[in-house]
Amino acid sequence: MSQLQDPIRDGLQRGWKVFGGALGPAPEKIVCDVAIVGSGAGAGITAELLARAGLHVVMIEEGPLKSSSDFNQKESEAYPQLYQESAARKTEDKAINILQGRCVGGSTTVNWTSSFRTPALTLKFWQDHFDLPDYHVDALAPFFAQAEKRLNILPWLTPPNENNDLLRRGAAKLNIQAAAISRNVKGCWNLGSCGLGCPTNAKQSMLVTTIPAALDLGAQLLTEMRVEKFELANGKVTALHCQGVKKNGALAHVGRAQVATKIIAKHYVLAAGAINSPAVLLRSGAPDPHGVLGARTFLHPVVMSSAVFSQKVEAWNGAPQTIYTDHFLDTQAIDGPMGYKLEAPPLHPVIFASTVPGMGQSQRDLLKTFPHNHTLLALLRDGFHEQSRGGQVKLRGDGSAVLAYPLTDFVMDGARRALLSMMEIQFAAGARQVLPLHEMATPYTIWSQARDAVNAMPMKPLLTKVVSAHVMGGCGLAGQEKSGVVRPDGVHWQLENLSIHDGSVFPTSIGANPQLSIYGVVNRLAQGLAKKLTGREFLLA
Repeated sequence: MSQLQDPIRDGLQRGWKVFGGALGPAPEKIVCDVAIVGSGAGAGITAELLARAGLHVVMIEEGPLKSSSDFNQKESEAYPQLYQESAARKTEDKAINILQGRCVGGSTTVNWTSSFRTPALTLKFWQDHFDLPDYHVDALAPFFAQAEKRLNILPWLTPPNENNDLLRRGAAKLNIQAAAISRNVKGCWNLGSCGLGCPTNAKQSMLVTTIPAALDLGAQLLTEMRVEKFELANGKVTALHCQGVKKNGALAHVGRAQVATKIIAKHYVLAAGAINSPAVLLRSGAPDPHGVLGARTFLHPVVMSSAVFSQKVEAWNGAPQTIYTDHFLDTQAIDGPMGYKLEAPPLHPVIFASTVPGMGQSQRDLLKTFPHNHTLLALLRDGFHEQSRGGQVKLRGDGSAVLAYPLTDFVMDGARRALLSMMEIQFAAGARQVLPLHEMATPYTIWSQARDAVNAMPMKPLLTKVVSAHVMGGCGLAGQEKSGVVRPDGVHWQLENLSIHDGSVFPTSIGANPQLSIYGVVNRLAQGLAKKLTGREFLLA
């Protein structure tokens, strides 16, 4: 793979305007048309559209610029280089581990490629509860279609690996419908290391699609630069301040002076993700007359069940997450008891060992079975019930972001039911033993034993293993100022030249992997912004 073309290195050789870290210092002051904070799903779509509109665009990314030449499928290098807090970001009480990208391309560089349009029931809820009548299936369909064309999002026709096929076979035994997941890939080698950065450039992330397109059109990119705050005056953003950071996130210095850049733009787009975007506004003292900033932040809290099979599963090998079932979403009212989507994640040694419960001999015994291990995860659909209000983004004393997310009894009831559903499917698929990821659990060899044990377990934070890779909300869209941070067109309710274009604008969770929802919704918002700024229309594809 070292002989493969690296489009990022090729672009740098062609003269892309990229600064920061090893690529050289950024200017102390930049004046541009649009400054975009972030480089993930929302930022990438916006950058390409605005650059295509002839606007001078500057993107600012806290993480490093890494490319296929750097992606060697080693967890020990990928997590500290490509993820927030070395893939160990946690909620305030440490009860939920959160995986988020921190690199050029953001989470699109390290996700598992699962692509779903926003479910119709989710959009209907937004229309009814957040005064968003134009957010319906027909209105969004062309924007999703453009994103799917641009990013090669298509059904995955290759037969699923054993890890995913076990979900399909177990569900079928129980008469539960399962289906294939669409993926944003082109010429995929079926390696299974999507979460460590794609070494073949098959994954159509922002890193290899929209960001190179924007840079080819003259956009600038600042890497290893953290946006600290906006300057605000008279209902507008007048500048933003960013500081250089080292690869470990500590502030960079030249001598005793901090590395800093001030950017002055006509319009600003905040697309730093659904924890960092609210944090930037909080650090800036942004107006929040209704107390909604950072609130209603959702996670799709994930619980998992680990099974051991007689045959080898090798869950690290082959395309990740290609089969799913929405049976346990479709059988629950969206505003009733918490429903959940089931998927089969890939497994790699470090992330597996740091996630499963136990220590000493019990964990050693489990790790010995690693080639035979199969894990299911449940994405809990949060944000649709009075007892599922999500979390609150806050600032620590040093100004860094932290999410407080209460795992309420309502959420944990969903977690218990999800564990039971996953274990039953794994036993139906022929599992030799099943271990729900809970500190009080032990491996169970028959379904009735596992069912009784989980029904008796206390479902409490830190006892029940909960993770997340889908952060949404905190700067929600709403048709009324009192209900959200941004208007239906993505512009901040109180700051006329600031838009927010990322998953933080979702009023609830999606109920599905959110990557395509961000692409589609932001495509619409960015096209509207391009027309507002230039008077002309531009399409993504």
